[in-house]
Amino acid sequence: MESIRSRNPQSALMSLEADAVSARSGFACLFSDSDEYETALIAERRAQGRYEQPKRHWPIALLLGVMLIVLGTALLFS
Repeated sequence: MESIRSRNPQSALMSLEADAVSARSGFACLFSDSDEYETALIAERRAQGRYEQPKRHWPIALLLGVMLIVLGTALLFS
């Protein structure tokens, strides 16, 4: 392996710059900022159905129960 001291300083500098460009390209990101990343992440999770509200039948059952109580009370006192 050739040491940096034995090479021409200009070629050593060019080699280091090429290595830096190569290293940077390995960490390239698809998104320009965090807002773009968050938008894409939320869109993907929505496509998977993670943010959908679970269907619950409790509100309907409670409404029917209260209506029956009010109706029963109205019939009782009339």
